[in-house]
Amino acid sequence: MIRLPRDEWREREAAHAARANALTAEHRARRQRGEKHPVWDFLFTYYSVKPAQMARWHPGTGVALADAGNEARAGYRWYAPGEEPGSLIVDDAAFDREMPALSRLIEIMLRRTAERAGQFDCFGLHEWAMVYRQDEHRHPQPLRLGQSGTDAVVDAHDLRCTHFDAYRFYTPQALPLNRTRLTREEQPDREQPGCLHAGMDVYKWAIKLGPLVPGELMLDAFELARDIRLLDMEAAPYDLAAFGVEPVRIETTEGKAEYVARQRAFAERGNALRHRILDAWRGTDTGGGLSETGIAG
Repeated sequence: MIRLPRDEWREREAAHAARANALTAEHRARRQRGEKHPVWDFLFTYYSVKPAQMARWHPGTGVALADAGNEARAGYRWYAPGEEPGSLIVDDAAFDREMPALSRLIEIMLRRTAERAGQFDCFGLHEWAMVYRQDEHRHPQPLRLGQSGTDAVVDAHDLRCTHFDAYRFYTPQALPLNRTRLTREEQPDREQPGCLHAGMDVYKWAIKLGPLVPGELMLDAFELARDIRLLDMEAAPYDLAAFGVEPVRIETTEGKAEYVARQRAFAERGNALRHRILDAWRGTDTGGGLSETGIAG
């Protein structure tokens, strides 16, 4: 157990809030003006985390906050009194007891994805499959190649998506074109680090763990999700020039090469964050193994 004196954890708390507010400043300004953004709104709607929640710092497990017993955080979920009078700790054991299925799922997804070899031949075609042979689309932006040109790109490629939460938004005509039929139940066996959406979901797992993950690490995961989201939409079939987004033309050899190079870099960042989350949450003494219940002992 690491003990943080009050001055030290309050300093980290303030630094975290400043960093989080800087990361969300443009989103908060757009929201105040009533403006929508086809790239960045996703980070706050799909993951359903408000800027105020992002600005709330947590120490993670294995840390005792000295002189914190009278703070508002004493009433936060998963916090408990520490051994030292007036201190607080994050009660990760209570999380396991009260949320066993979620705890098991998060650990499985983080460990198995990090252990699996990455695949780098999808070229972001999941977004193209979401508009394939359809007159109405999920996003109101025009298609860069038009409908027929977009359909032709899909027809010319082998769809190799491994991420169920992208696959489930395929159009009915595109679903049978994917090399593999994906299901929610099989997601832990399909997820792999080369997938952009699996990389963004590192942030999802961090926020689901809440106070069990240090705030600084949660924001690192958000920054990865932000950077991946940009490539995801740069490689999408939409014309986003009005929003200052230059396309990565994955229908060309040059575009494919750029996409894969950036995809590989994101896979490395994602795996590093997966290991950091597991280490902060479970510690280094788990040996990477799961008990019979799926929860590290």
